[in-house]
Amino acid sequence: MPTPPAGPPATSSRPPTRSALEGLLTEAFDVPVTLDRLEPLAPWSVLRAHLADPGAGLPASVIVKWLRDDPGGLRADPRQIATERAALRFLAEDLGLVLAPRLLAAGATAPLLVLEDLAPRAPLDRVLRHRGAEPPPAGLVSFARALGELGAATAGHAELYRARRSELGPAGVRAVPTWPDTDGCWPHAVGHAAAFGVPLPGPAERELTGVLAEIADPGPFLCLTNGDSEANNFLVAGDDGRIVDFEFAGYRHTLTSVVCLYVPGPAWLTVRDPVTTGLEAHYRRALARSVPEAGDDRLFGSGLAAACLTWAATRLVRFPRLDARPPGDPSRVQMVSVLESAARVAEDHRVLPRLASWARRAERALRRRWPDADVDLTAYPAYAPRH
Repeated sequence: MPTPPAGPPATSSRPPTRSALEGLLTEAFDVPVTLDRLEPLAPWSVLRAHLADPGAGLPASVIVKWLRDDPGGLRADPRQIATERAALRFLAEDLGLVLAPRLLAAGATAPLLVLEDLAPRAPLDRVLRHRGAEPPPAGLVSFARALGELGAATAGHAELYRARRSELGPAGVRAVPTWPDTDGCWPHAVGHAAAFGVPLPGPAERELTGVLAEIADPGPFLCLTNGDSEANNFLVAGDDGRIVDFEFAGYRHTLTSVVCLYVPGPAWLTVRDPVTTGLEAHYRRALARSVPEAGDDRLFGSGLAAACLTWAATRLVRFPRLDARPPGDPSRVQMVSVLESAARVAEDHRVLPRLASWARRAERALRRRWPDADVDLTAYPAYAPRH
């Protein structure tokens, strides 16, 4: 599970006032701006501000984002707003990319951002819930391609991004999930599995050492990711999509961003094999434009399996909570699906056989422990919602 970032204390933030927004937009656009109405976009700390007199260079609406009011502090650190601000400017101004919303203005004294309104694009997860994923809709293909394009465009520019971010003060925010997490998810996951009868054998421990090294030092796969690459953070209309939510942006192993195509994320019980659907090919072609190692099956498979198994470990950290829930809780089925899917990635790419075997044994043990989760996952549709 993600943990609250170390550093400055979490802060609670209220929505900006209409007058404050009008002042900020007037300064940003260098013309007087009057707002018509403010439309909250629950449940997030986000609103759509409609302008009273759009035109003449003014948009009809903008998106305003501020700190979330989170008692746990995970998403209430002002450095997250600074990270997103730096990432969006890096992508648009330093690299000339059109893969994310444009940053229109930022609060000088308050942690808030004014972003390009990407409507009528809608979150991809909503599209998948309403229309299904078989065959893969254009938006899902666009998502895979965009993740590859982001990696390709940002490879080799880590120092440029870090300079951009350092202008706004120290970062210090851990990604979601945390990559790498050598003293976080893996020890907890291994301990939980041992407690329900699946210890990690010595040969698998040696493979795990390699996994941690791979994630910590990705070599040519070092690229910018937004730190939370899930379908809800991709807004799409047809095949025209944009990646959003760069609060946890940073340079890390780029294959961690594509785990969501192989292993269910928090919203889903299942995904589908991206090789047979062609999604992997779209991703790898896009990434290989500047990261040729993406075309090497051995290197790609090793990095992908390491990322997928590490994601499974981050989810297995939740075992005590899931074990305490009543039978029938869908998160139990999801946990089984995550372990099965991560193991399959390693098996399909013929890497990390001992870690894959450990994940398989953990999956089978949980099926026995939770008879309500002992289901045939192939009977579920692709991207079956968890709730």
